[in-house]
Order: sequence, then structure tokens, then C-alpha cells
Amino acid sequence: MSDDNETIRQGAPTRRDYVKYGGAVVGGGLLAGCTGDSGGDGSETDNSTANESSTDESDEPEDTSYSVTMAPAGEVTFDSVPERWVPYSAGYADAGIALGQSDGMVGIGQTAEYYTHFYEELPGVSVDRESLTELVPNEMSKELFYELDSDVHFIDTEMLKAWFDWDQADVDEIRENVAPFLGNLGYRRSDDWHDYRYYTLYETFEKLAEAFDERDRYEAFEAFHDEFIADVQTRLPPADERPNVLLTFELNDEPEAFSPYRLNDKGTNKKQWRDLGVSDALAGTDIENLSTTERTKLDYEGLLDVNPDVLLIRGHERKSPAEFRETVLAYMRDHSVGSELTAVQNERVYRGGPLKQGPIQNLFLTERGAKQLYPDVFGEVTGDEQLFDRQRVADIINGDI
Repeated sequence: MSDDNETIRQGAPTRRDYVKYGGAVVGGGLLAGCTGDSGGDGSETDNSTANESSTDESDEPEDTSYSVTMAPAGEVTFDSVPERWVPYSAGYADAGIALGQSDGMVGIGQTAEYYTHFYEELPGVSVDRESLTELVPNEMSKELFYELDSDVHFIDTEMLKAWFDWDQADVDEIRENVAPFLGNLGYRRSDDWHDYRYYTLYETFEKLAEAFDERDRYEAFEAFHDEFIADVQTRLPPADERPNVLLTFELNDEPEAFSPYRLNDKGTNKKQWRDLGVSDALAGTDIENLSTTERTKLDYEGLLDVNPDVLLIRGHERKSPAEFRETVLAYMRDHSVGSELTAVQNERVYRGGPLKQGPIQNLFLTERGAKQLYPDVFGEVTGDEQLFDRQRVADIINGDI
């Protein structure tokens, strides 16, 4: 925070001060007021005047608090717009950047999962990813939450309890002593512990906009997105001419086993594929979707049984399209069984996109996906053709709406 903000915090109790000291802050203030009043001559007139002044409604501070409601946290009240914030997911980080909040982000779940290279194409938009404190490598330590001293944590508390051995007492402690939680893990919808409402990517984006009081910026971004998607969809070939797609995960440059995803899972990580109208190559099979508990992997024989038109492989986001072709695809072309795949023979094996995405990243991933699936319509994925206006996106992020 700036020096000015620090001065304000010292001069008047903040919400966090009230949490830390409870009624003592309020009580101390009232006692101080009484002591000050006794400094007069003690006349009834002076006391009456002081009392009238102290209860005059015009002297009471304006209530600027507001609330945001999101499962599983429920209703969360903010006394003022958050300045310091911490997301768990890269998708929440990206949404905050889209709302012009880059300066206030102080931490993230894992920087390795936060792909910021997209911002390089947006004039005046940047994030210093390396300056962010990571939560996951530090085992989501409660001490770290105290050190970061954020105004809001965009983190699903049920995820904390399911994956990081927190309990409700831990959640309550950080919420009461540091800042509230507001978040819903929705990048996939296949975890048994998630038995409450999910949100779409733009529903989540809107909740962050409410928290940051950035309704105008959100609506401008949403309108741009809707126009972009509508334009792409009007250019798609008929449904019976579209390829079927198998989305998988495998980090290795010489892959031998592939973790499958089902495209009918409505998680935010698959938004671009739904918008692009593809069919799932796993439809009609008994192959399960990757989740916390389901870790099925397909070898090349298993892939050949499905034999998709297009194979998408996640885990290679830091490669360029050319680098991916020169490593992963090249290996598969030389593989005794992999080379029999239709997608390999037609060189239709591509990067599958990150697991966690926000509204800015989704624009780029939709553009990339359109080129991967329909190169005859949108251009080759290795080409430079742009399907949306980068400058307009940057303008919205920078406040020119």
C-alpha cells in the first residue's frame, strides 16, 4: 500500500482492526469521547450541546459497505473496495487483470499455471508473475495468509478442506483475522466433494466485478466477448462437417500415456471447445473424465480405439505451435502405434490449452482453437491472422470503456 493509505489505516480503525481487537476499539473510542467532553465547565447546557452534536446524523460516516454472494462462501460484505487480493486459480487472476486490478494482486496458487504471455499482445497490459507469492508450494500455510495481509481471497474454501488438509476452524480463523474468502472452483466439474452450485466463466467474472466495484468494465468486456463469439460462430462449418476431438493431458515431450477429458463436462477450462461446436470423441465410450479420484490413462492402443480427428494435448503451453510440432508431434509420427492415429497422419495434433483460464486468456484460446479446428476458415494456427481487436481489449482493461 502507499504511504497515504498506511496513514489512513493508522488514523482510524479498519475492518481488520475491528476483527483483531473486537469491542475494545469501539469501547476505547467511546471512552475517549467521554473524557474529551468532561474537559468543559460541566454545565448542563454544554453537555446537552455535546450530546446533540454526537448524535447528529449528519456527522455519522456514510455506510459504503456492499455485499457479494457466491457459493460456497455465501454473502460476503466489503467495507470498501479491496486493494490487495490473492487468487488461487490463474483464471481468477486473469479476471482480476481484466478488471484493471493488476497492481493489487500479491499472490497466487501456483505461478507455473498462470500463463501471462497473452498479455504481451495487449498494449499497456502486463503482470510481473515472478513477484507473486505462491501458496501451493508453501502448502497453503496459514502463516502466509497473515503475511500477505490481503483484503480478499478468491479461493474456494471447500477446495482448501478437500485438497490441503484445512478444516472449518482454519477457514474461520483466516476469514476473521485477515480477510474474507470468495471463490468457487469451477474449471472442472468432476470432483465428488463439490456438491454446491457451479458458475460459468462469465458468472465468475461478474462476481469479481461486483467485489471490485467494476461493473462498467465488466459489461464492456462481456459485450466485446459476445460480439467476438457470435462472429466466430457465424463462420463455423455445418455440424456434420466439424471434426470430433479428444482432449488429453500429458506433460512429456515423448508421450506414452494420456489422461482424457470429456468435453461434456461444463467446466470453464473447456469453454472454447463448446463455443466452437466440436463433438467429443469420447462420446459413447465408458472412458471417464480426469478428476481428483479418476486417474485413467490411455496408451496408444487406447487412443487408436477412439481414433479422433483432432487430438489436443495439454501441458505444453510454454511451447510455440512450431516447437510443439517439432517435439511432441514429431515423436508421435515416429511411434510404431502412434503413427497409425488419423490425427497424427493428418498432423492435427495440437496444444490443448491451460486447465485454468480467465476472460482475457479465453479470447486468445478461442482464436487459437478456431484455427486448430477450422484452418480453412480462420487460417493456420502457425499463422499471424488475428480474429479479435487487441487494442480494444487493452483499452477496456486500462479503463477506456
